[in-house]
Amino acid sequence: MKWIVGLGNPGSNYEKTRHNVGFMMLDALAERHGIKFGPSKCKALIGEGFIGTDKVVLIKPMTYMNLSGEAVRAYMDYYKAKLEDMIVVYDDMDTATGKIRLRYQGSAGGHNGIKSIIQHTGTQVFDRIRMGISRPEPGYAIVDYVLSNFPKKENELLKTMIVQACDAAEFSLNHTFEQTMAKFNG
Repeated sequence: MKWIVGLGNPGSNYEKTRHNVGFMMLDALAERHGIKFGPSKCKALIGEGFIGTDKVVLIKPMTYMNLSGEAVRAYMDYYKAKLEDMIVVYDDMDTATGKIRLRYQGSAGGHNGIKSIIQHTGTQVFDRIRMGISRPEPGYAIVDYVLSNFPKKENELLKTMIVQACDAAEFSLNHTFEQTMAKFNG
């Protein structure tokens, strides 16, 4: 059983921000497959269901971005979930808006949500779908940038990127992550 963790911040203030593309992707994937998120468990909103014949669990940590690892660890411990079955979906400033990049290991690259997951799991080796948000203009504070909404002119890029990330997650259910990377990293 695969479990897909989308990173973001809870609350309507953050709903459409760049930092919440992980939540946006999970919402789109849940909608595609009729999966509903239930009440909070393991410091996260959890949706269980099927994508085709594959059982999946969609997880939105409710800990705020910087503590995402707490929800991942709580889920792992409670359900005895394996790290090799996890995919983390999150925003990435080093990838252009509208593009996705898949990796199976690496440092946090300055991303506090990933840093927290590495801290709480003790490893940098886990599958990731990075969703591009580009870098801010010089002089724009990073915290303000990631907590700002996407401008209207990027709406189509955002929609396309969410579709690609959903497609990649679905593909990974029946293929190795290496095959998934080969197909979606282009």
